[in-house]
Amino acid sequence: MSNRSSIRLILALLTGVALLFALLLGILLTDTLVNIWHNLREAPLWLQLGVLSLLLLFSLFSGWLVIRVLRPPRTLPDAGNQAPPDRETLEKQLAQAREQGLDTAMAEQELEKLERRRQAGRIHVALFGDISSGKSSLIKALLPDAEISTAVTGGTTRDIETYTWTSPAGDELVLTDMPGLDEAGGDLDDLARREALRAHIVLYVVDGDLTRTQASELAALLKLDKPTLVVLNKSDRYSDADLEQVRQRLQQRVDELGRAEVVPVSTGATVMATRLLPDGREETEERRLPAKVDALQQALQRIIDSHADTLDSLRDSAVFVLVQQHMDEQLRTHRREEAQKIVTSYARKAVVGAIAAMTPGTDLLIQGVLGTQMIRDLSKLYDIPVRKVDTELLLELVQKQVRRHLTLVLAVAGNALKAFPGMGTVAGGVLHAVAYGFLFDALGKSLAASLDSRGELHPLQVANQFEDQLGEDIKASAAHYARLAFQEISRRKQDD
Repeated sequence: MSNRSSIRLILALLTGVALLFALLLGILLTDTLVNIWHNLREAPLWLQLGVLSLLLLFSLFSGWLVIRVLRPPRTLPDAGNQAPPDRETLEKQLAQAREQGLDTAMAEQELEKLERRRQAGRIHVALFGDISSGKSSLIKALLPDAEISTAVTGGTTRDIETYTWTSPAGDELVLTDMPGLDEAGGDLDDLARREALRAHIVLYVVDGDLTRTQASELAALLKLDKPTLVVLNKSDRYSDADLEQVRQRLQQRVDELGRAEVVPVSTGATVMATRLLPDGREETEERRLPAKVDALQQALQRIIDSHADTLDSLRDSAVFVLVQQHMDEQLRTHRREEAQKIVTSYARKAVVGAIAAMTPGTDLLIQGVLGTQMIRDLSKLYDIPVRKVDTELLLELVQKQVRRHLTLVLAVAGNALKAFPGMGTVAGGVLHAVAYGFLFDALGKSLAASLDSRGELHPLQVANQFEDQLGEDIKASAAHYARLAFQEISRRKQDD
């Protein structure tokens, strides 16, 4: 008997056993229900109603439990898939940002630049791509009389340069030559990305198949419905047959990311040619092949003609996304700064509260209240609703971590106190005050990092980060709060 036949026989036997088991289970369940029904018919009415109510509640609970288990987990919205904001929404957000004291200068400058380009009425075309992909050479091929700096070493373009070009159909275009991606260690990448978003049309210049990074950059542009042409440069390296295969393969890859046409071009390669002189000697000279950019000019014109009514609106949407990114970054920076202030404030309160506690156990009550309030304040800062059960669970998980590392925490706190005369021998409240200081610091930083990255409170994740945070700069943190405790005790002595 073959292996395949054996497997089929085993599967058939297992299926038969499973069906038989289901049949027996159904018979037993039916018999049980019939017996319960007969018994209930003879029972008092109140018992019948009670049993039926319990069965109904059990059924509802079972259904709720199944739905909760099968329901997909809640995920945060993907910013890349959200519709671009409109001008009115951005104006409201800018007003709110200014009220919060955020720096909105860059966002406002983007909108002002957009308005100037609207009034100029010209079509902006950005050349986007990796370093040494041939962007500057491509502009030189389109505009032979333009003075553009090009070099074999690559990475020549350090700033944004613009060149005006009138297409064969008479449209006035502004070609923008930008720094290549990954140039100068990636310091100019954001500059190039922002200008690509500001343009009406993007020419994504490549000299071969897409790398993973190039595919990611291109996909981000196409998600915004940015009219884009993928320009396959240096096509003179291939024969006609090979070039078509390369173009088709690249087009298939691009189609997986969105809608963009692949256009092969040649900016005019330099070749070495040997010439036979009349006296029989051979002479080698450089010859530049003619540029082949006609297909690109035609593709550009097709985009302009087919998007005549939507080019401005598509460009505006991309710029609005850029403005939104500016404001989001400012909000993140503001929240991180405010979160650090909140954490520092509560860590200080924890130290002062522990020193002020007069009776055993009072400090625990104070720290529990402070911990709850710090969680609420940080959650409010990040505009994230937090349930009481999540707060209690987080504090419980953190307390378990503290108990596990209590010996180390107290030892580090004790060593930190030794740096202050007379403090190293002080036990009890002062020692715990220092420990509370850097424990609150670790908890606050872990919570803020989680809220910032995930956009919601995950008690288990925060507790794990808290444990990791305890191992980072624990000595320096303990020394800081020991100094704070020393200052607080000195102040109290002076007041007394």
